[in-house]
Amino acid sequence: MGEKSYHHGDLRRALIEAGLASLRDGGELSLRALARDVGVSATAVYRHFPDKDALLAALAEEAYAMLAADQRAASEAAGGGLAGFGATGAAYVRFALRNPALFRLVFAHARPGQNPNHLEDGDEAMTMLRANAAAYAPPGCDPQVAALQAWSLVHGLAVLILDGHVPADDALIDAVIDAKMLGWQV
Repeated sequence: MGEKSYHHGDLRRALIEAGLASLRDGGELSLRALARDVGVSATAVYRHFPDKDALLAALAEEAYAMLAADQRAASEAAGGGLAGFGATGAAYVRFALRNPALFRLVFAHARPGQNPNHLEDGDEAMTMLRANAAAYAPPGCDPQVAALQAWSLVHGLAVLILDGHVPADDALIDAVIDAKMLGWQV
């Protein structure tokens, strides 16, 4: 079978979708394999991703956007407020459990110039976290510190569950992330 010609409507999007699917399924993640999956030549992939690191950064960015969307939906379903804040934390953990490879990718391959591992970034998830921390932090607690505490709690819980140190139990997740029990205020 010879090289395929590049005739794809939105190759970048197709490669990202194929990469996300591959990670979800635990499959091979290489530029050549993705090219094969979307039906283009390996060289066509390099028009959008110069190397595997560029692809991983794009996949991390997409996964991070998916996480933020899950958190936003959970907050809205909980009616916003303090309950919504708690729901964003539970959504974070549940996203990690549904998408372990994507979750780990987010924090292993930060996109250049916009690192999701830093509270200073202006992305949706961090914006929600900072706003909630400012609104509901215990009295006298610096909102930036409160945001880091909340993030550390949910990230730590997610990793503990993924690594098998804590059972994946919805009631336990909700109990650990109960904002009122942690001293967060209305």
